[in-house]
Amino acid sequence: MTAVAEKTGLGPYARLAKLDMFDYYLGLPLVWALLAPPMRTDGSVVTTLLLFGAGEVLVIVAMVALDDLTGYRDGSDLHNYRPDAPARRLARKPLVAGTLSERQVVRFSGLTAIAGAVVWTAALVTAPHSPLWTVLLVVVTYFFSLQYSWGLKLSYRGFQEFFLAALGWAVVLAPYGLVTGDVTGFVMAQAVVFGLGPLLVGVYSNTNDIEGDRGVGRPTVAALTGPRGNMLFVAALSVFETAVIAAAPWLGGPWWFPLALLPTIALRAWQLWLGFEAGDILRARKLGMWLHRLTVVLFVGVDLMAIR
Repeated sequence: MTAVAEKTGLGPYARLAKLDMFDYYLGLPLVWALLAPPMRTDGSVVTTLLLFGAGEVLVIVAMVALDDLTGYRDGSDLHNYRPDAPARRLARKPLVAGTLSERQVVRFSGLTAIAGAVVWTAALVTAPHSPLWTVLLVVVTYFFSLQYSWGLKLSYRGFQEFFLAALGWAVVLAPYGLVTGDVTGFVMAQAVVFGLGPLLVGVYSNTNDIEGDRGVGRPTVAALTGPRGNMLFVAALSVFETAVIAAAPWLGGPWWFPLALLPTIALRAWQLWLGFEAGDILRARKLGMWLHRLTVVLFVGVDLMAIR
């Protein structure tokens, strides 16, 4: 391993933090839109949401930094981000690129994890409501986020796909519960679809990274099953997402909710075709990222119109 100078700028740390991958952070504007209009400008509500959002960034930054550290040490990132893979930007992996040392990454992840715990504690203290389930959800989310690729290494024990979705569910349900003290069926439906968004990016990444994941014993569905089994798994997730959208009116949403989400339904089908019929996995992955963001925009628009 090549030694890296300890003096470095902020650029490598920003790339290590993956701040351009803000898909989970979109849960905050979604929660805000789900609130009744008077609550959207309430001081304690806004303060709690901002604190939760800041803590979320810190915790996820620590999580992805530890994921990079583990991927570097076990060799999977060296394989998946090898120089002859031009579609994957080497600079996004500072350890592989040699712009950060392991010591720097360990220190950075530790500091952001501690800061995240402090800020999330502040969010719990300032929250207008603190039902036990929300407190437990925040604590569990914090603990298992740091165990994703470190410590218990959940993603190396067959829990990767579930975690990617569950994190999305948590960053919607936890802050909503802290500011309202309750949760509705309509909120649950949007939280479920929100969590499926990052998952339906991750499963395409896993399809592209099968060789590297198998080489280090990372048991993703793509690595454990054949091409057909993996395709059926991704198709089932896509169908499930559509089913939840279709069920939203029976869970308290407006009757026209599925109509408003037709772009999501259509583009999800195109993503599946693009990845497994056309064979362009990385393009399907990129489409999934933009589709998740579009879905959140549609959710926010529907909520602002329907919740008055």
